[in-house]
Amino acid sequence: MIQGTGSDVGKSIIVAGLCRVIRRRGIAVAPFKPQNMSNNAAACPDGGEIGRAQALQARAAGVIPTVDMNPVLLKPQSDRTSQVVVQGQVISTLEAADYMSSRIQLLTPVMQSFEKLTDSYDFVIVEGAGSAAETNLRKRDIANMGFARYAGVPVSLLADIDRGGVIASVVGTQAVLDPDDSAMIRSFMINRFRGDVRLFDDGVREIEQRTGWPCRGVIPWLDDARRLPQEDAVVLDPIDAHDDANPRKPLKIVVPMLSRIANSDDFDPLRLEPNVQFEFIPPGTPLPLDADVMILPGTKSTVGDLEFLRSQGWDHDIIAHARNGGWVLGMCGGYQMIGRRVRDPEGLDGAPGESLGLGLLDIETDMQGKKSVRPVKGVCTVTDTPIEGYEIHIGKTHGPDTVRPFARIGDVADGAISIDGRIAGCYLHGIFSSDEFRKNWLDSIRKGSASELHYESKVEQYLDGVADGLEDALEIDSLIADAEM
Repeated sequence: MIQGTGSDVGKSIIVAGLCRVIRRRGIAVAPFKPQNMSNNAAACPDGGEIGRAQALQARAAGVIPTVDMNPVLLKPQSDRTSQVVVQGQVISTLEAADYMSSRIQLLTPVMQSFEKLTDSYDFVIVEGAGSAAETNLRKRDIANMGFARYAGVPVSLLADIDRGGVIASVVGTQAVLDPDDSAMIRSFMINRFRGDVRLFDDGVREIEQRTGWPCRGVIPWLDDARRLPQEDAVVLDPIDAHDDANPRKPLKIVVPMLSRIANSDDFDPLRLEPNVQFEFIPPGTPLPLDADVMILPGTKSTVGDLEFLRSQGWDHDIIAHARNGGWVLGMCGGYQMIGRRVRDPEGLDGAPGESLGLGLLDIETDMQGKKSVRPVKGVCTVTDTPIEGYEIHIGKTHGPDTVRPFARIGDVADGAISIDGRIAGCYLHGIFSSDEFRKNWLDSIRKGSASELHYESKVEQYLDGVADGLEDALEIDSLIADAEM
């Protein structure tokens, strides 16, 4: 089990890299995360949803993702509530305090899923959540030491030196842990070291002397790790993919960073396009007037994020952009937002009621029916190209503009397009990973904007790059021996 000294120390990517490393040794390996909190979810082929990080880890392991790889997924819906997904299915929406008091009841499905994986694979790499040192959350814990102790899984502690204070974070973790919890930790690793790792040799020795834990390696800053889909964070730092040899101005695509943005990795392929300038726009910043395309992303709370969007003044920016001939695409919750109205009489998306949309498409949405979670394949009507992605949404959308659907999934129409073709929306996630679609969509907006990028091949390349970096930096055989103790 890989636990961290804090959140965002790189656990998800390190687990993915280790899955690829173990797979290379001919060992059947699978990832597992008992409890995840993220609005970046993936639809499993057999139905149900898990965190996208576990789907990426499964890919690194060369196995099909299943709901057992992330049996408890919490999807924040407001500052106080989260949708609780157990073994792929929504079971309730709970306030944080209610979940914390009742979560131990979820240990049964967690262990059921873990045992399925241990019965099916030779090696399972478990990812913890947040920090191992959150002793205030230790009671009824199922995500870190509570799970490790109950399942008897040895732990390697991961710390991020790029954040600073790494010696204190490792030594301090041991200092606050219960001795029996501390005894589960077999080793530690240091992540994201910039420069010559030998410069930290004295730091490693000090941690080893203070804790008694051996260091299994100091991992350098891996650029390939930054290019892989992130677990639950919106990556604001741009990837410099622009082709300097191309004198043309890049196509500028912007996405407002909604408060409950979901599946933000939808846009990773666009970030890698050399002729595209892609930007997430953070709160407090107007949407730029020189944008060519504005995309409204998915959200865990359409009604709530409509209010948030208006509080930022982004509604005026988007409407002005559309009136001036700009292109607008709404994806899933963003698609619902650009319609005329969203109704939620049962409070499935937040407080019961209804909200006016931006009115860019003549459609309306009713929050009703069973949540749709499934991988899909179809054809985009805009580009007449194959399209592949997935659905994770509730709500049914109808209205005059749906007679011009964005895509057809078999015999079913999805989405809507304005008469002039510049405003469009759909319920599909992950569509920009389809190379032919992405190329034709970009070129339909401005000829010459697309490249020959093969995105899925790039993801494999980055996973291999991370695995290569871990092979060089870590004592892999010692980590395997730790796991077998």
